[in-house]
Formats: sequence, C-alpha cells, structure tokens
Amino acid sequence: MTMLKRLAAPLLLATSLLLASATTMAAAPAAKSTAPVPLLWKVTGPGDSRVYLLGSFHLLRADDYPLAADVDQAFAASKRVVFELSPQDMQSPDLTRKMLQAAMRTDGSELRRDLDDATWTKLQAYARDNNLPLAQLQGMKPWFVGLTITLSQFAKMGLDPALGLDRHFMTRAADAGKPTSGLEDIDTQVAVLSGMSAQEQQQMVAEALDQASEADAMGRKLHDAWRRGDDKLLWTSMAAEMRGEYPQLYKRINTDRNNAWVPKLEQQLKAGQGGTLVVVGSLHLLGDDGVVEKLRAKGYQVERICTGCAKPKR
Repeated sequence: MTMLKRLAAPLLLATSLLLASATTMAAAPAAKSTAPVPLLWKVTGPGDSRVYLLGSFHLLRADDYPLAADVDQAFAASKRVVFELSPQDMQSPDLTRKMLQAAMRTDGSELRRDLDDATWTKLQAYARDNNLPLAQLQGMKPWFVGLTITLSQFAKMGLDPALGLDRHFMTRAADAGKPTSGLEDIDTQVAVLSGMSAQEQQQMVAEALDQASEADAMGRKLHDAWRRGDDKLLWTSMAAEMRGEYPQLYKRINTDRNNAWVPKLEQQLKAGQGGTLVVVGSLHLLGDDGVVEKLRAKGYQVERICTGCAKPKR
C-alpha cells in the first residue's frame, strides 16, 4: 500500500477543500443493502461523562448513508461534537490561504527539480492522460501534487469529500444546535504537510503515480474495510506497514497528534457534562498507539460499540 493511501485518512480532511472543486465526481454505484458497521468506541469517565470515538472516512459516497443505528444513538446521546478541525476552521478562508501558502514554492525553482527522471516521466504521462494542469503545478511542492493525484483517483471511485463523515456530522450538529470544536487548529494541520522532508515528498508523488496505475484496488479495499468496521484490516493495511516503513513520518502524522489529543479528551471526560462525540480519521483510533488504547491505558473503561459485529445466537 502506498504512503499516499495511508496519509489519506488523517490529511485529506483539510486538503479536500482545496482540490475537490478541481475534480469531477463519478456517479455512485447502486446503493448497498446494509449500513456501514461503525468504528465506534465508548469511553466512560467519572459521573455521567462519556466520550464516543468514531472513526471517519473523509470521502464517502451517497450510498454510505444512512449510518448504522449505533452511530445515530451515539450522536443523540452526545451534547457536543468534536472534530480534528472545527467547522469554523473548515469554513474559514484562512484554511485555503494557509494551505496554498504552504504548498507554493517560494525559491524560484520548479517542481521538476525535486523529482527524479523516472517519476517526472510518469507524472507527465499521468497529466496528459488525466487532464492534470502540470504547467500550473510547477510552482507547487511535491506533497501537494501527490495529494492532488490521490484525490483525483478517489474521485474516480465516486468518493466525495462533501459526503465525508466529518462533513456529515458538522451539518447534523449545526442542525441540532450542538456545540462543536476541534482538536487542532489550522496551523497545526498545515504543519503536518509542510513539515515533510524532500525525500518523503518525492516518495509521495512516485507512489501516488504507481497506485494510480493499479486501478485503485487498495482504495476500494480500504473503503470496503471501513464499511465492514474491519479494524484489524485497516490497522494492518493503513497503519502497521506505514509505522514500519516510514517511522518518522508515522510519528509526525499519527502518534504525536494522538499524544496531543488525549489530554484534551481527558478534559471532556473529567468535566462530567454528559456525552461527547469525537469524529476523527480512523487511523488515529487503531493500534497500540491509537487514541483508544491510550485512553484504556490511563484506566478508563473502553468498549467497542458494534451491534453489527455481534455473533448470531445459536
């Protein structure tokens, strides 16, 4: 699995705002017969405090809704909803402005300088075959180009950032009058991208191009695994390989952010003010360094809520 597909869950939340308008969303396939099985955990604190942790897929299809009843019940039981980035920041023009500032080259060089000959040749062919405005992208950094390719491929699968789980609950929270907040601010999210090394960025472009030639089998595999609530497959395909192959990048985009989020979630639990629904990229909830296990290690009661996972009675 490529680095780009691993990065997609935590990072496309912000970058999809910039790039979705440049892609044409494919028609969604026929509706599926069952609702997605949620990646949902309940963390219990003192008193009546509860935090529901919901693993998001940031780009979805219309037929990924309605959601399972477990998710609706968690939303109904929560007085507030927390996201990676608050709805206010998601809608702020500062997000687009700062993301573009971070993506633009400022030293007078061009994208071609940062790519080896083989990757540049592949990028030229991809741009020609997919109407990618390569001339305009010469002034951008490789990470932005890599994510542009990845989003374009997701769009061909009919996955739309406007239908992502985060956007869905931002709308529902607004309609229900529930207060919302973010675990990070705009600058923190932008820094995750702009802090990548030159080598990591070149690898992103090369692997994005390689994955595009593989008909997005991995993207479909991940989406299907999310629909099934298959936390084990998502862990092995999204996180475990990345932690082994790119430990510093994994630490920056996942572990460090999880460590920063846990104290904020503990504040919600210690406040004793009823339930809070927390909607974040699924990657952040998985594995021994995920938010779920970090809260369990601190002594909180943690349980998976998954009616669809229950084995039938014999």
